[in-house]
Amino acid sequence: MAGSQPETEHKKTMTTARFLGSLTSANPARVWTASIGCRLNQAEMDRLLREAVGGGLALAERPDRAHVCVVNTCAVTAEAERKSRQAIRRLATANPRASIVATGCYVTLKPQEASTLPGVSEVVNNESKPDLLRRLGWVPDGAGGPSWRLPGGRTRAFLEVQTGCDHRCAYCITALARGPASSRPAATLIEELQALEQAGYQEVVLTGVCLGSYRWPHADQSDATPSERWSLAQLLPAILDRTSIPRIRLSSVEPWDVTPELIALWEDTRLCRQLHLPLQSGAGAALRRMGRPMDPSTFRNLVERLDSAIPDLAVTTDVMVGFPGESESEFQESRRLIDELSLARIHLFRFSARPGTRAAVMPERVPVRTVADRLAVIRELANQKQQLFRQRFVGRTMSVLWESRAQGNLWRGYTDNYMPVHADHPADLRNTVTPVRLTGFRGDALTGEVLAIERR
Repeated sequence: MAGSQPETEHKKTMTTARFLGSLTSANPARVWTASIGCRLNQAEMDRLLREAVGGGLALAERPDRAHVCVVNTCAVTAEAERKSRQAIRRLATANPRASIVATGCYVTLKPQEASTLPGVSEVVNNESKPDLLRRLGWVPDGAGGPSWRLPGGRTRAFLEVQTGCDHRCAYCITALARGPASSRPAATLIEELQALEQAGYQEVVLTGVCLGSYRWPHADQSDATPSERWSLAQLLPAILDRTSIPRIRLSSVEPWDVTPELIALWEDTRLCRQLHLPLQSGAGAALRRMGRPMDPSTFRNLVERLDSAIPDLAVTTDVMVGFPGESESEFQESRRLIDELSLARIHLFRFSARPGTRAAVMPERVPVRTVADRLAVIRELANQKQQLFRQRFVGRTMSVLWESRAQGNLWRGYTDNYMPVHADHPADLRNTVTPVRLTGFRGDALTGEVLAIERR
């Protein structure tokens, strides 16, 4: 939902611009970013940091050493809003001298409220976010291009493919905060992926609000015929053909956007064997009230088809508990479907009434105690599903991208189907992909033995 910025913003922006203008090339402004919520938010902050470094700013090692902190907020639930406010307050406490810029979905929906939080100097809505640095006068026009390799040794990059959503699920505030679906040019995306490859990233996650709705160009953007427009199923082969990044991962795809053409692309082993398909409810009546254009049997058939077509695929999902009108029989219907499905992970959350959505005024609210009890049931089921999926791989050899050293010689990484793995090894494994024999479990992660190290 594009909206004008608060009246106070202009004065605050000028204050920050003067502050940054007082710094010199020998003492550049240091920027710290924080991201709440989805991977798209993280992709946006990665993009901002690349532009900041390319434009002459520096990255702060810690928030208390930053001149400016940018917080990309979330509003998908009331809890996400609370975490966004909490993150801003913590930054203000950790670094009271810093200028805090609040942006993102919470800020877009509640700019006046956000502007009153401690330390906030500017609020920038989603519409203005892509040009945030130049808009605030931090990076001049004509500055150098983005710096594609960020400090810190990150092994995985996030790339925004599209934003916005044309669906109107009854509970979802994101479509209001992000606006209609809009895709980035295919040529630009491929160029950026090639730059990320040159920078040494081993994995890139393609992100969006509604990734499966990718279309370029849109019908209203050119005279292109339907056969000349790119969908996600057409974009991915071009990415795989024109880059050699070892791993390409999709962040989330709505079930109705998973076409046979898309499924066939997993023949390329560089496409990570993980697919996040939001379910929300396994009860048909609840899905209809939610305004989601599918039914439980369609979802079941899709998961079964994926299991058959893509060996070792990790299907992950979202499940909402307590949507208005959720009866005991609907809950049990949803539980039974979840129990039947082969799922690697379930992101479980309670219904949160978001002002401005249809669900916010729906009757028949589910009692808080009942929601808590149902959450406990699905959480136990989700833990069982996750353990069963990971148990299948003990004794097998999988490729692992090593991301960080947990402590001593203990390294943490992920398989391509996004299972966490720990292994003890004396060498520096960061940003390498190695074969690992999986041997057991340590906490929530698999354990393994590194078999070989090959550096790119």
